[in-house]
Amino acid sequence: MPKQANTAITYSKYRPGRWEIINAKIITEAPVSLTVNGEIWLTFMCTPTDLEALAVGFLFNEGLIESADEIVNVSVCESGDNVDVWLSHLVEKPALWRRTTGCSGGMTSDKAATQPERLDRDAPPANGGPISPERIFALMDQLLHSQELYQESGGVHSSALSDGLRVVVRAEDIGRHNTLDKIAGRYVLDRLHLEHPYLVTTGRISSEMLQKARRIGASVVVSRTAPNSLSIQAAQEAGITLIGYARRDQFQVYSHPERLQGAPDSALFIPEVVEVSENAC
Repeated sequence: MPKQANTAITYSKYRPGRWEIINAKIITEAPVSLTVNGEIWLTFMCTPTDLEALAVGFLFNEGLIESADEIVNVSVCESGDNVDVWLSHLVEKPALWRRTTGCSGGMTSDKAATQPERLDRDAPPANGGPISPERIFALMDQLLHSQELYQESGGVHSSALSDGLRVVVRAEDIGRHNTLDKIAGRYVLDRLHLEHPYLVTTGRISSEMLQKARRIGASVVVSRTAPNSLSIQAAQEAGITLIGYARRDQFQVYSHPERLQGAPDSALFIPEVVEVSENAC
């Protein structure tokens, strides 16, 4: 039987002067292996939803496939603990996987981590501006209101791909990296094309997260929390507007502010680099 996104639990809760027994749901974390052309590659630690998209998006973000035309078949086994992907061509399994900074232990190939240029598109994203600050608030608001799993049990990250007006693809997972792989997978499998994709997420923006966003072609990346120094550098080089700490009425811009209406001249713009622990989520 396929695994469920939520698991029913019973726990004790203390309030001032009394105890309660609570029946609730908690988010599921499950091991799901990836098999490519009949060979087991690795095991995701993930929320077991949209697993076909997770597998395809992971291969896309690793630069191992470019389009849905290369996929012969993708299927999840009956038990829900393996995704089987068959490609139209041979692909070499990376000799070494590197653990990323993701919650629940994201993975990337050692070659991809040390040679990130192979994940990049040929040219930086097009301008995609001007964008009003109100539009940034609206996109974050849409993401937060679309969090179905979070509303049921909490404990998950959410990400969404937008055309600037509406959410086109969204994903939730216990791992923030997994949400971007799921989005990339849907982008590939559904053969989507957005002229100026905007990526909005609740997760911290590490260099790996920025690389995945760039792979999809995002011109704007918006996070509810912080970037780090490597992601800011990568965004500056890639021509991506990187926005952090997006809240109800404020946000911080770390690269390419020229896309935003009324922002300071980029020639005078010196972002404050926020350093955060690599173990933080």
